[in-house]
Amino acid sequence: MPYPVINLDYINLIGKYDASYNLSYFRRIPYAAPPTGENRFRRPQPPAQEIDPYETDQPFNVCPQDATNGSEDCLYLGLYSRPWTPDDKARPVFVAFHGGGFFRGGGPFTIPPSGYPILNVSNTNDFILVYPNYRLNAFGFLPGKLVRASGGMADLNVGLLDQQFVLQWVQKYISKFGGDPERVTIWGQSAGGGSVIAQVIANGGSTSPKLFSRAIASSPFWPKTYQYDDPEADDIFLQMVMRTGCDLYTDSLACLKSVDPQKIRDASQAIVGSHTYTTSTYTWAPVIDGVFIKESLTDTVLKGQINVDTVLTIYNSHEGETFMPPGFNSNVTGSFNSTSAGFDDWLRGFLPKLNSSHIVSVNRLYPPAGQTETMSYNTTELRAGLIYRDVVLACPAYWTSKAASKGYLAEYTIAPAKHASDYLYWHLINPDLQDHLLTYKGFTGAFASIIQTGDPNQNKLTPEDQPGLPLVSEGKEFVIDQDAFENLLIVKLREKCEFWAGIGMVINV
Repeated sequence: MPYPVINLDYINLIGKYDASYNLSYFRRIPYAAPPTGENRFRRPQPPAQEIDPYETDQPFNVCPQDATNGSEDCLYLGLYSRPWTPDDKARPVFVAFHGGGFFRGGGPFTIPPSGYPILNVSNTNDFILVYPNYRLNAFGFLPGKLVRASGGMADLNVGLLDQQFVLQWVQKYISKFGGDPERVTIWGQSAGGGSVIAQVIANGGSTSPKLFSRAIASSPFWPKTYQYDDPEADDIFLQMVMRTGCDLYTDSLACLKSVDPQKIRDASQAIVGSHTYTTSTYTWAPVIDGVFIKESLTDTVLKGQINVDTVLTIYNSHEGETFMPPGFNSNVTGSFNSTSAGFDDWLRGFLPKLNSSHIVSVNRLYPPAGQTETMSYNTTELRAGLIYRDVVLACPAYWTSKAASKGYLAEYTIAPAKHASDYLYWHLINPDLQDHLLTYKGFTGAFASIIQTGDPNQNKLTPEDQPGLPLVSEGKEFVIDQDAFENLLIVKLREKCEFWAGIGMVINV
């Protein structure tokens, strides 16, 4: 089969074909100008005109992260699908935002690519998958009032604006690849799931023109979101200025725009480490800017102000434990330990604005020993992990699906059910896909069905005796167990999430 060639108004792309997987692919497509020089910290700018044919079968750098990884020249996306000709019908589109706590991760793929099990779960599936980079840590989420007051030198939430720019690129160009711009599903896991939530509530739920029609969020990581000029946000900006030496300059933002990128990378990483188990978790996150993120998640979704009608969200039973201090397994290790005093110390650090009345409610909803819909617990680690899970992951999932006219909520319970445990079924080819075929078809098949049809049950791949996904408006969730599924009432989760939503201003969600 000949290699695919796509001609856009700014670039002529040469793709590749892999016969072993029957995939046409474009591994590297520039979707915006490099965010370097004057474009550092600015909203994405249009890509440059390319004169020569552009060979896409090459890797691209992740955006700057960790100690040495990545490059500022990183605004690329990859794309793959079954082969297509102009005579074929237009296909749905699946845009995947990577995770990584908003401070690491990337979109590059190899063959077989990430997400291939979703496309491959059924022969009825025929959609296009798009995997973009977006800016991270300080490069993508630098907060503070000086950023807003910069007169266009810098913008807030540029990592999220990168994602929106990708979705605009999809609307403009995906038909050239055989995609249907009116059937776009966005998906992500962890911070990728948080990115989905951000796009769902973007512009107060009034993004225009419409950029997608369906949304799937796996373990949507939604850390505390401060106003861009709150003391917590300005403190992060000040730390960046101090750690890069830009405090010695009158115009600290101009210094940050011109300083060696390694200094920003090092400062970003140091700030991440200083907050890991306390107030901001991983520090870098969206801020409420009054434009893209107009108000808090709880305020937005409780008003029903979202950009999409169909939403599927998933959380994992034990994923909060992934973010717990290791000392919770001991009764003698430092301030974070398994004692009740250790729990209280952690709670004060994690949610420092709780008053005594709030703490009474927390202790009632999360006693030292208790139960959820699917598990029992009696340790400090599990108790704290549940609070973290609900505040940062499960309740954002519940709130967002509840706000949709067609919202679905699922809980992944297969041991260990930690953060990212569900990777097995949708990330890459592995033996579990065949060893647990029912789970693969029922769980990953629901993803594929939403992408293909807008309904997780329309292309149901499991036997009639296995339930489909219930609407969350029915007060139920879809429980994913090993080779079994169940529709379960979520009385406990609903009560907890309603409590946290009621004090959203206090806990900054």
